[in-house]
Amino acid sequence: MAARRAASSLLSRGLIARPSAASSTGDSAILGAGSARGFLPGALHRFSAAPAAAATAAATEEPIQPPVDVKYTKLLINGNFVDAASGKTFATVDPRTGDVIARVAEGDAEDVNRAVAAARRAFDEGPWPRMTAYERCRVLLRFADLIEQHADEIAALETWDGGKTLEQTTGTEVPMVARYMRYYGGWADKIHGLVVPADGPHHVQVLHEPIGVAGQIIPWNFPLLMFAWKVGPALACGNAVVLKTAEQTPLSALFVASLLHEAGLPDGVLNVVSGFGPTAGAALSSHMGVDKLAFTGSTGTGKIVLELAARSNLKPVTLELGGKSPFIVMDDADVDQAVELAHRALFFNQGQCCCAGSRTFVHERVYDEFVEKARARALQRVVGDPFRTGVEQGPQIDGEQFKKILQYVKSGVDSGATLVAGGDRAGSRGFYIQPTVFADVEDEMKIAQEEIFGPVQSILKFSTVEEVVRRANATPYGLAAGVFTQRLDAANTLARALRVGTVWVNTYDVFDAAVPFGGYKMSGVGREKGVYSLRNYLQTKAVVTPIKDAAWL
Repeated sequence: MAARRAASSLLSRGLIARPSAASSTGDSAILGAGSARGFLPGALHRFSAAPAAAATAAATEEPIQPPVDVKYTKLLINGNFVDAASGKTFATVDPRTGDVIARVAEGDAEDVNRAVAAARRAFDEGPWPRMTAYERCRVLLRFADLIEQHADEIAALETWDGGKTLEQTTGTEVPMVARYMRYYGGWADKIHGLVVPADGPHHVQVLHEPIGVAGQIIPWNFPLLMFAWKVGPALACGNAVVLKTAEQTPLSALFVASLLHEAGLPDGVLNVVSGFGPTAGAALSSHMGVDKLAFTGSTGTGKIVLELAARSNLKPVTLELGGKSPFIVMDDADVDQAVELAHRALFFNQGQCCCAGSRTFVHERVYDEFVEKARARALQRVVGDPFRTGVEQGPQIDGEQFKKILQYVKSGVDSGATLVAGGDRAGSRGFYIQPTVFADVEDEMKIAQEEIFGPVQSILKFSTVEEVVRRANATPYGLAAGVFTQRLDAANTLARALRVGTVWVNTYDVFDAAVPFGGYKMSGVGREKGVYSLRNYLQTKAVVTPIKDAAWL
């Protein structure tokens, strides 16, 4: 069950279970746990302190053939899968090997025009915003049922295209997509306006109307979940959508979009364009026919999206951007528990998570013990083919990200941080990187300032609550934070002082459907999930009519 807890940390609601003493001290514990989890003999690779052993971690076995066929590689426009207008395609690759999985239609400005035109017709003339809210609810609920019926295919596609473990996609991400769609389906017939009193003989209605055509751009690190976060509320509110997928991971969104049509979504309500940011993304962001834009990705790209939206028709924009989230371990912490939770907060999804706990602040009284145990846990982390049972960490998304992470590792070494684990590629094939831990990290170092987006843990030392609050907030980002303490007063003080959109206390990565998510400062604008996400896709209209001979006002 320990493996399931690790894979489903997104759904954790409280303090993690205390690991056994052996679980953070030696390979014998890993072997014992492996037997309990049903690991296959020979399926594990364990890092040791020896670089030669670490280097073979992901290279000694042939990749498993994914148990799924690629069915959809074309653009989805007006209910049909079609080629790009230019006829161009691009390769989506297997990050385990760098081999091509499939060639996908490469959408550009002309395809965005076609998709927006289809969405506009569907909204202005089609049945979706005109059917009852209950009927829209039923479509989204049927979609959730289909997600569950095709869960194995969807999970395998997400693992194959993105490198995340099959245990993660099967046990956590696909079930969460179904949950999100049921959540938003439930909201569809509960969106209503108000009747408000006026200072005179007037009847005043406040209506909440669908905003129109929503352009949505999703990232490569969580393509399925971001599909649900964005498409779910937009459709529940009665809008039409043009969705641009990330060029690294287009396959799962195309697959689930086909299921939405099977569930009864009218043609043109959801359109999916695969393509690149400077072409398809820029065209969508600046399109005069798009009424609303939502983007998840890097802060730098978010600025471009916001500028393009402003320069075109001043469309409102929701942004969920980067982070450099602090994970604060107080001096009263159970160190074994803190090490495990900090490990998961950083290394989850190969470290490719916008809210990763990438600055681990540890109180000076427990710092040395924490560093040693964090090192041991990183050396035990199971890296390999994400289709294999028991693997904790798959490859990074692509060669570009792989090189970027290793450059940050070099920067950490060059700046004087102490490399206590990892620091190199794992194996000789694909984009695997050793779980890496730095100690003696200082605030001014690049690895403590910039978003690495990889399996690199930076451990910093602090002395007082006032000091750690000041240092944790000294960043342009403000997405999330973690606090690990047994003292309620300390938890309350930190939760209110940290300038972030989410504070997890004695837990991390809890993403329930009703819990809002978004950032302060340069980590974004607006909120995803919960009732707050519905506001992104609604217009507010006041309707005032006179009342004659009113019996009451």
